[in-house]
Amino acid sequence: MEYASKDIRNILVAGHAGCGKTTLVEALLYMSGATERMGRVEDGTTASDFDPEEAKRKASLNSSVIPVELDGTKYNLIDVPGLFDFESGACEGIRAAESVLICVSGRSGVTVGAEKAYSLALKNNKARMIFVTKADLENADYFKILEQMKIKFGPSICPCVVPARLDDGTIVYINLFSQKAFKYEGGKQVQVDLPDIGHRFEGLIQAMNEAIAETDEALMEKFFEGEEFTTEEIVSGMAAGVRTGQITPVFCGSAVNMQAMDMLVYNLKELLPSADAAAQVAEDKDGNPVEIAVDPAAPTCAYVFKTVADPFVGKLSFIKVLAGKLSATSNVVNARTGQPERLGKTLTICGKRQTDTPAIAAGDIGAVAKLATAKTGDTLCDPARVVSLPAPEYPVACYRMAVKVAKKGDEGKVSGALARLMEEDPSITFQVDPETKQQIIAGQGTQHLEVAVAKLKNKFGVEITLEVPRVPYRESIRKACKAQGRHKKQTGGHGQFGDVWIQFEPCEGDDIQFEEKVFGGSVPKNFFPAVEKGVRQAAAHGVLAGYPMVGMKATLLDGSYHPVDSSEMAFIMAAKLAYKAAIPEASPVLLEPIGTLQVHVPADNTGDIMGEVTKRRGRVLGMSPDEEGGQVVDAEVPMAEMQDFTTFLRQLTQGRGHYTFEFVRYETLPQMLEAKVIEQAKALGNMADDDA
Repeated sequence: MEYASKDIRNILVAGHAGCGKTTLVEALLYMSGATERMGRVEDGTTASDFDPEEAKRKASLNSSVIPVELDGTKYNLIDVPGLFDFESGACEGIRAAESVLICVSGRSGVTVGAEKAYSLALKNNKARMIFVTKADLENADYFKILEQMKIKFGPSICPCVVPARLDDGTIVYINLFSQKAFKYEGGKQVQVDLPDIGHRFEGLIQAMNEAIAETDEALMEKFFEGEEFTTEEIVSGMAAGVRTGQITPVFCGSAVNMQAMDMLVYNLKELLPSADAAAQVAEDKDGNPVEIAVDPAAPTCAYVFKTVADPFVGKLSFIKVLAGKLSATSNVVNARTGQPERLGKTLTICGKRQTDTPAIAAGDIGAVAKLATAKTGDTLCDPARVVSLPAPEYPVACYRMAVKVAKKGDEGKVSGALARLMEEDPSITFQVDPETKQQIIAGQGTQHLEVAVAKLKNKFGVEITLEVPRVPYRESIRKACKAQGRHKKQTGGHGQFGDVWIQFEPCEGDDIQFEEKVFGGSVPKNFFPAVEKGVRQAAAHGVLAGYPMVGMKATLLDGSYHPVDSSEMAFIMAAKLAYKAAIPEASPVLLEPIGTLQVHVPADNTGDIMGEVTKRRGRVLGMSPDEEGGQVVDAEVPMAEMQDFTTFLRQLTQGRGHYTFEFVRYETLPQMLEAKVIEQAKALGNMADDDA
């Protein structure tokens, strides 16, 4: 069935892991009659968590789209993971939603996941609604959670449905709009007498009326005159406040026992903005802003907000249509590439279930199979109006591990399989480290990379293991030393002869510098490049641990040659011999990479971070406030000490903190650590002789 954009609600369902998001989505799907029985997260039978890894871990790892059709309205629920390692799901999903439904557990209260969901909605200027799940549990404390929300989220918080427990233990839900109370029997609503919750009731009504009055001058006048609002005025005033961001309404219920679901659905429809409520701002090819209104008659404009790489079905692109209509026959170009994009069949998605649909209407969400070049963040548009919307912003991938192929012969498959995986999850990065030649994969944390490894095996048949990446050390010298390199070899016919005196000394910078100060032609000019080549080849391996030499100047002072036996190769070998003779006498040292660390943490954690930086041999450079109300700690830390920093920071801040780390320079490694690094280098085979 095709819905008009005014009858579509695109809602991101977000919150902390385990707060009941997936169960809530499952309850709404069951309520709509789309499923015969409710699935359970514990059993791996929900429509949202269909991936084998999700069933195994009993948690959402990917965002999923669940359309719920009820009473002439289509709710596209985008269920996103609450685990911090899988934040990319929320970063993608927010681009397709007009509003965010934040789930808060009635048992756990306002946790970091709820804070992050609220911040994401604010940052992206989306309407917000909060649903307190598990409100029927005995240890659920709704009013305590309400206070927490007011402290964390500010004065926009406005309770709309509150729970109360009767003397016999029955939980009832008071609708503050209608001032009526209901209990639920088998998911069915039964009206009961309004329970006495003391002075709280009047306070809640007064707070709600104040919030509503501020949305409209006529309502404000009525409020000051002491007149009561009608239910219609309350709903319309509340809706206006929600759509401008002035009000964050709070509802509650139990998804497992189907309690207060009807009140939630009614208000999802009445309070949250429809798909046609707000225009999006795109850019034309010259970078000028263009407003894209949700209009079925306008030139087609659609946004790819998620990609799934399926080895059997092929690539599946999840699409939000902003204007026009998208069908298999649509003529569209990819704004990023400028090339036409050939569309496969259009689909309606419900978890893993795919249903063919003739077209995806303006304001709606669907999927297109087998788009050749389109990737997440691309805009598909009518050639008559080529515009591009901004791509999703993903958290920086800071947790790095080296890839080791489990089966011989799979080396060539790894990069191809990872490229497919990164299409699906752009928050994963992959590169070959030019220093260590290791393949490095980076993600949000240990779970993120564990799931990536499992997907590579299950989806693409490539088995890998992960190990700690090597640190790209360097070597240098601290004093000047002069040595002779004499290469003489006599074989049948021409022999080989090269003889040089070279001075090696420290210099500024990270390069190898070469100079010649030869007098009298003791070494002919045509052999100078060969001597330099020999020095540079030799400097690729230091004498302590085989790491590249830096900050060294080599000066060719003297030498001798043979008119017949001297050759370029002979002088290359002579230069290498001089290097090997001189460097051990030039006080060689190991250098380690140092990076700049920027840690964003709540103010309460700054002391712990500064202590940890010191413990990791780092230096704190300063502190400054960040945009989110926390603190930024700037420091310099050795790269070798940063491997488990992601895990430490997450545990310290309960997931609130994040950081960036960038290489800045090399510094001398403390002498007490040299022996360990040299031992590791020998085990890695760094000390292989290079006389080729």
